[in-house]
Amino acid sequence: MFTLLVCNAAFFLFFGTTNETLDATAWLVLLALFELETGFGERFRGRFPSVAIRATRLAAAGAVCAAAIGYAVQNEWLDAVNAGLWIAVVVLLEFEVRSPGAVARHRTWFTATAATLYGGLGALVLVWAWRREWFDAYDAALWLTAFAMIELDVLRLSRGKVAVD
Repeated sequence: MFTLLVCNAAFFLFFGTTNETLDATAWLVLLALFELETGFGERFRGRFPSVAIRATRLAAAGAVCAAAIGYAVQNEWLDAVNAGLWIAVVVLLEFEVRSPGAVARHRTWFTATAATLYGGLGALVLVWAWRREWFDAYDAALWLTAFAMIELDVLRLSRGKVAVD
């Protein structure tokens, strides 16, 4: 999955707009950091200074926001809505990772919110396909699949933390 996302970002680097390149690269960095933090936990944090990790995450998050604003300014509304939904998904994932107890207490709300966000992202895949914008549909479906897999990992991880606490 990660290899496909790297190829996807490379495609945008060579053939995409500045917003698409910034967007794809920043999301790839955020995904890599998120996977390293959740998958390798303390081993990852022990090797890299937390200041460097935070600075990289902040820079990537800023790039994502800049790309989202760029999409809106250029009237690329599907891309702008897509970016907004993804930002909301990441906020939700961050909360799930950092506050598993709160998530466990409000599981229904978190599940409904995640389903709504992912449903919106899935609808965008269908819109791009309907408009015959095949690469955009593929790109959106690829990211949707990657984050759905992360969401499942986060849920498994948060349930384990709550059980231990």
